[in-house]
Amino acid sequence: MNAPEASESSEPFRDAVEVAVTGGMLRVARAGSPPEEAQGVVLALHGMTGTHMVYRTVARELSRNAPELCLLAPDLRGRGASAGLPAPYGMGVHVADLIAVLDDAAVERAVVVGHSMGCNVAARLAAEHPERVAAVVLLDGGLPLLPDNMMSEDDEQEDESHEIFARFESTYATVDAYMGYWRQHPGLERAWDEDVEAFVRRDFKQDRDGVRCRAHLEAVRKDVADIMLDGRTWTAITRVSAPVRVLRAERGFYDDDPVIPLEPLDKFVRDHPHVSVEVVSDVNHFTLVIGGGHGPRRVAATLAAMALGDTAR
Repeated sequence: MNAPEASESSEPFRDAVEVAVTGGMLRVARAGSPPEEAQGVVLALHGMTGTHMVYRTVARELSRNAPELCLLAPDLRGRGASAGLPAPYGMGVHVADLIAVLDDAAVERAVVVGHSMGCNVAARLAAEHPERVAAVVLLDGGLPLLPDNMMSEDDEQEDESHEIFARFESTYATVDAYMGYWRQHPGLERAWDEDVEAFVRRDFKQDRDGVRCRAHLEAVRKDVADIMLDGRTWTAITRVSAPVRVLRAERGFYDDDPVIPLEPLDKFVRDHPHVSVEVVSDVNHFTLVIGGGHGPRRVAATLAAMALGDTAR
């Protein structure tokens, strides 16, 4: 049975703007109060191949429970409705784009939240523009920690890495075939609902050659290279002066081993007192932020607390 289509009444992103950046226009979705009327602003950054729609559940929770906040959620350069933006790509360009987003909305300071690769972008933004960032929330990423087996030559790890890039290079004959890839994904198959379906339906483009991921492969490759090799992005969070809250999913991308290993995480927090951590139980890397479980509610409550200065939430 197909998941229901998103209804207008359930869509939290009621507005979108185009922001002028180098090379064209960046699409920014908005939920909650207009930025000029809001009591606080949250800038939400998606992951490597995602779009702003990964925050659909969180945006709805905030709109219901903290309507005085404004959520700004861009499609990052090379993704979603911003996929057509040209090079240059990379972390430094993302940061420049996001400063343009804040300037366009006349927002002096925001709470910045990132999911997955968006955590690395959030950390770079906060490290390089501390005057624009009130606090940072990292959703299962952004710390200079790797699982013990991540850099090994284990065949399973190598196959998983190849699968990540293979999706960008693969073409599917039909939309149903592309959706089938995601419906069978171990991280989402048991959580499939209206929000997950809406997120996935923004993930692809269709033309006469078939259906494939909308994300621009060159942009993805440049971001990966920057995270791993540029010497600045990987350790950016250690240079952030604002409060940092990490929400760590209990399980990983494929509903398997967690993305952030627990033992080095404990040591990292001891060595960096501006960082605090909450381990969110019974969620994976995806369901921490999207779907009908408790993960998105926990994320929304944390964002509201940081943006409104109420740490008891």
